[in-house]
Amino acid sequence: MTQQKDKVWFITGTSRGFGRVWAEAALARGDKVAATARKLESIADLKDQYGEQVLTVALDVTKPDQVKEAVTAAHAHFGRLDIVLNNAGYSLVGTIEEASPADIRALYETNILGPVAVIQAALPLLREQGYGHILGTSSNLGHVTMPVIGYYCSSKWAFEAIHESLAAEVAPFGIQVTIIEPGAYATEFGSQESLKFAQGMEVYTDFKAKFVDSLKTMERGDPAATSQALFKMIDAEQPPLRFNLGSHNLSGTRAAYAQRLAIWEAWDEVSRAAQGEPK
Repeated sequence: MTQQKDKVWFITGTSRGFGRVWAEAALARGDKVAATARKLESIADLKDQYGEQVLTVALDVTKPDQVKEAVTAAHAHFGRLDIVLNNAGYSLVGTIEEASPADIRALYETNILGPVAVIQAALPLLREQGYGHILGTSSNLGHVTMPVIGYYCSSKWAFEAIHESLAAEVAPFGIQVTIIEPGAYATEFGSQESLKFAQGMEVYTDFKAKFVDSLKTMERGDPAATSQALFKMIDAEQPPLRFNLGSHNLSGTRAAYAQRLAIWEAWDEVSRAAQGEPK
């Protein structure tokens, strides 16, 4: 492992949560950061504290033209981009039946199409450099699901598939890809600004109340503890495609895949019969 310092980051969603934690930690270790947020005033203090080390940019990831301008401006300002970190996102709270098409589209505009816009804007610049590391903040819910936030989970499953395909496509250009998969952490992700609520239906009231109660007892990690782990990963010569954050993810994912494999294997004879005669 080689410890490379003075990296240049482009990070979306730095007003709070992991985006804020990682932007501050990167700046504190001497890296340079293009920090973006919808409201510039929410990250103005970064400029006050770190001066020329940081570039603050107003960015709504659902606006592709603004995304391209922001990425281009950051590259021009610092002369290069070493790390492009898609972190902006939110969760839609509501059952599958409750969420409206408008709710679902808005979620995917931010959680899927926004990161894709950033990637598509950055790739020509990274290819020209001949290197770069694209990071995407997913979740352990990119492998498992929970009720009531099923559409959020679905956005992370799509996010994972996009990045896995991307990794194969850009490897010949010297560009690396890592999907960051945090478990439950005590960030502002559960705040009103990070959640949107579908219009409720009375039939699900009790079910959702029990679900919310179950979350109150969930153990949450310390967001500040993630920064050093993140730095070890990005400084590695061969960073992983998938990178868990937290102590509970692997056991849950292992159990979920064991259950899937057991079901597939139980039905394998029927499945094989569906192949028919070779054509």
